Amino acid sequence: SSALELLGLMHYMKAMRLITVLETVTVASDDNVTVTETKFSNVPVRLYLPKKAPEGLKRAMIYFHGGGWCVGDAGMKTYNLMSRRASNDLNAVVVSVNYRLAPEHPFPTPFEDVYAVTKFFLQSKVLAQYGVDPTRVCVAGDSAGGNLAAAVAQQLLKDPEVKLKLKAQILIYPALQALDLDLPSYRDNANKPVLSKALMVRFWSEYFTSDPALREAMASNRHVPAQSGHLFQFVNWSHLLPAEMRRAHVYAGPRFGDAGLARRYPGFLDPRASPLLASDTQLLGLPPTYVLTCEHDVLRDDGAMYAQRLRAAGVRVTHDHARDAFHGALMFIAWPTDLAVGHRLFNRYVEWVNENL
Repeated sequence: SSALELLGLMHYMKAMRLITVLETVTVASDDNVTVTETKFSNVPVRLYLPKKAPEGLKRAMIYFHGGGWCVGDAGMKTYNLMSRRASNDLNAVVVSVNYRLAPEHPFPTPFEDVYAVTKFFLQSKVLAQYGVDPTRVCVAGDSAGGNLAAAVAQQLLKDPEVKLKLKAQILIYPALQALDLDLPSYRDNANKPVLSKALMVRFWSEYFTSDPALREAMASNRHVPAQSGHLFQFVNWSHLLPAEMRRAHVYAGPRFGDAGLARRYPGFLDPRASPLLASDTQLLGLPPTYVLTCEHDVLRDDGAMYAQRLRAAGVRVTHDHARDAFHGALMFIAWPTDLAVGHRLFNRYVEWVNENL
C-alpha cells in the first residue's frame, strides 16, 4: 500500500482497507449463534446471540476490533469467528462494534462511537431486551480495540449517568500510550512482522491527523512539548517494566518537541487516546483486568506497564505474556490448528473470561 501512496493513487490507509474488504464475511447465523446487524446509538454493531437454552440471565461482552483505528471491521473473517466462538463458548451476548475509522474520522470519533454503544447497551431496558445480567458485562478489544476498551472502562468510572459497573476488561496486546514511542519493545521489535515501529507510528499519527509533521515528530520521539513533561511519570519504563523486559536498555528520559503540534493535535496527550496517561487515582475502581502481551510486539511494554500501574492501584490483574508470539497472534484462530499459538491464546483468554465474568 505504500507503493500506491507514493504513486499518488490512494491514501495509505485506504489501500490497507482493501484487505479488510476482501476479508469481510456476510452476516450468517449457525446452529449455535444467531448473528444480526443493527445500530446502537446510531453506530453499526454485529450482535452474536447464543442459541443455548438460557439458564437465567446471560453474560455480555462488548468487543472493539483492532486495526490501528484506521482499518478493520467487525465482519472480518477472524473477528466474526472470534465473536461467534466467544458467544457460543461463554453463552454470552457479544456486541461487536463497527466504529468510524480515522483518518476520515480522527480522534475522538472512534472513541466516542464505542463509548456511545457501551452506554446505550448498559441501559436497563436494553440489557433486559437481550436477557443480559447487568452485573456481568465486560468490554474487550485487541490492539487499537484494546486501547478503546481501556479508555471506555476509565471513562465509565467518571460518568454520573452510568450506574452500572463493568465486571471486567480484556485488553489484548493493547496500544495504550503515544507519549514515548522509544520503549524497549519499540527498539527490540522495530522491524518484526505484522506491526513494525514505522507502521505503529503511522497508525498513532493518523488517529489524530494526516499532517505528516506529527508523524515525523513521533518517528523521532520528539512530539511532546516540555510543558507536558510531567506526563512521562506515567510511562516511565525504567521502573514500570520488569527487568526481563528492560534488559540492557538504558532509560534516557524524554526529548521534547514543538509545542505547536500539541496545540494543534492535543489528542495524543488525552487519556481517552492514551489510557496510560490516567493518574493513579483515576485507575482506582477499574474492574478486574486481563492483559495479553506478546514478546515480539512493539506494543508489549504498553500492556506490561498498564498491568503494573493497575496492580499498584489495587486492581486485580491477570497479565499473560506470550513469549513465542508476535502482534496479532490471535488472528491466527482463523487458520488451521497447526498455527497453534492463536488457538492457545484465544482459549486462554476465553477461559479467563469464563472464570471472571
